[in-house]
Amino acid sequence: MNSRYVNNNGVLIPTESYAIKAGNRGHLYGDGFFESIRIINGRIINFENHYKRIKNTFKVLKMNPPINFTQDSVLQEIEKLVESNDIKAGGKVRFSIDRKPGGTYLPRTNDVDYFIEAYPLANNNFQLNEAGYKVDLYNDIKKNITYLSNYKTKNGLIYVMAKLYAKANNLDDVLLQNDKLGIIESSSANLFIVSNGVLYTPALDSGCLGGTMRMQVINLAIANDIKVYECIITPQNLLTADELFLTNAIDGIMWIGKYRTKEYSNDSVRKIVNLLIRKWTE
Repeated sequence: MNSRYVNNNGVLIPTESYAIKAGNRGHLYGDGFFESIRIINGRIINFENHYKRIKNTFKVLKMNPPINFTQDSVLQEIEKLVESNDIKAGGKVRFSIDRKPGGTYLPRTNDVDYFIEAYPLANNNFQLNEAGYKVDLYNDIKKNITYLSNYKTKNGLIYVMAKLYAKANNLDDVLLQNDKLGIIESSSANLFIVSNGVLYTPALDSGCLGGTMRMQVINLAIANDIKVYECIITPQNLLTADELFLTNAIDGIMWIGKYRTKEYSNDSVRKIVNLLIRKWTE
């Protein structure tokens, strides 16, 4: 992915000139979080919900937002970066926030530094994968349920190890479980199952990420008279489901075609993808 500029604390600088600062707390302690945002037709989508999650994460991590950190001002900074990088079709933004350097486990300050990257993507819009994902359970590490579980912090080793496991086992992705053995998400996406036309997804109190695309799909389903329930998901639920799919902000919706020996159709998934595309291209 090529880009000419990045945004470092509100200042556009050439990509090749950036280097991590000594003492960066995201690097040293994982003391930070990030947000991934989709670009379609050169336009930032769903930013209101991303901004709400950023503000909520500031509060949960006891960080101080920068002065004048408003929805409009942040969007303007991102749009300026997207324009400077000449992204006129599909793309992605990564908004990274770290507590400022100083201290060890006890920070010297709760003020933050932020860093924004913007890259083009080959696909301008969301589209359904024609070959269904092949998935299985990831059993090596369970995700603990804490009040941080729903947020995109930089403590991501469980997801890295899950991705490595999937690659080593010729899988497209793996499904993670919480410490109570409920299935909560994949290595990089939220999970939905479809049974008899009804959607089911793990509840936030199960420890899954509070994904912005997860909420979009829930809202789209409700608006189109599709029932949605947040509940506990078990391996048995996967085996009795008609369809499975994953969601995240960048890829949109990813159809799962096979879990172990069970194969799935995608009629409902296609309908939801079409609703999503219609929402952001009207």
